[in-house]
Amino acid sequence: MDVTTIFVTGLFAGGLTCLAVQGGLLISSITQQEEERLAGEAKQTNHIIPLISFLVTRLIAYTILGIILGLLGSVAQLSLSMRIFLQFAVGVFMVGTALNLLQVHPIFRYFVIQPPKFLTRIVRDQSKSKTVFGPALLGATTVLIPCGATQAMMAYAVVTGSPLGGAITMFAFILGTSPLFFLMGYLAKKLGYSLSLGFNKLAAGAIILVAFYNISGALALGGNGFTLGKVLTNITCLISFCDSNQVAGATTGSSIVKEATIFITQNGYRTQPETVNVKAGSKVKFNIINQGGGGCIQAFTIPKLNLQSIITIGNSDSIEFTAPSTPGPLAFMCSMGMFRGSINVI
Repeated sequence: MDVTTIFVTGLFAGGLTCLAVQGGLLISSITQQEEERLAGEAKQTNHIIPLISFLVTRLIAYTILGIILGLLGSVAQLSLSMRIFLQFAVGVFMVGTALNLLQVHPIFRYFVIQPPKFLTRIVRDQSKSKTVFGPALLGATTVLIPCGATQAMMAYAVVTGSPLGGAITMFAFILGTSPLFFLMGYLAKKLGYSLSLGFNKLAAGAIILVAFYNISGALALGGNGFTLGKVLTNITCLISFCDSNQVAGATTGSSIVKEATIFITQNGYRTQPETVNVKAGSKVKFNIINQGGGGCIQAFTIPKLNLQSIITIGNSDSIEFTAPSTPGPLAFMCSMGMFRGSINVI
């Protein structure tokens, strides 16, 4: 993946998906500063400076993270169980952040990252440190709450296997997300407190949706059948007639195969043949071809077998494995559990 592609991915996909969580934090910080200014507790400063400080430190922090990920790329990768834990934890954090934006209860303020008091004392001008140093520290700490698209790019930074490659990857991606962050932060400052609250409600709703999407993906990666997709399918089937194949998956009418092709597209995974049936305990080969799928969908994962292969756009790979001895569906998905598919073990 070239630098231009990474930048464009950040500009469109990254900016939108990351805005829900990290943008919500930025807007919360700006709104709090505006409240303090109106109450006379802080001096009025150039509203562009906090935004710039947030974006610059965020860019620097992720570039450093890219160096570390690239350095670790040739040594080790995060285990599947660790990725599941982190994704679930991020989902819970996002829910807490959304509830804080909605001001549901004071306890949810703990989900908002605040600069430590001893660090703010270092800065001479107390009021100025709140308007500049706070957003700067917040920008750096966003590495602790990466969004879905950022996680996928972090995985790619690991794949580069070099500090320089990892740094360039994360720098280009985060730089691409910056224009949208700047725009929303600028509007939040200009619109004022009341309209910022309205945006906070919209942002909170978006955060909750993305949070449940993350949690659902983590559950899918962990092999839990209680996922958002299945819940929605069951609800749909309660109010309309569903083909039994839609719920259970059909194994009849298709022969048993030992080899199948899986195409990675922008919209998900597509198998050839359309229904893949394999014999329990048999050797199986997947030929995986990426026809244009970017982001986490590039990381083809079979959680139950702890298998993963990262296939970038325009490339292909083959993996061989032994089918489980127990009949039933064998799920495959992206590294975040967002895009899914399955084969039938019979």
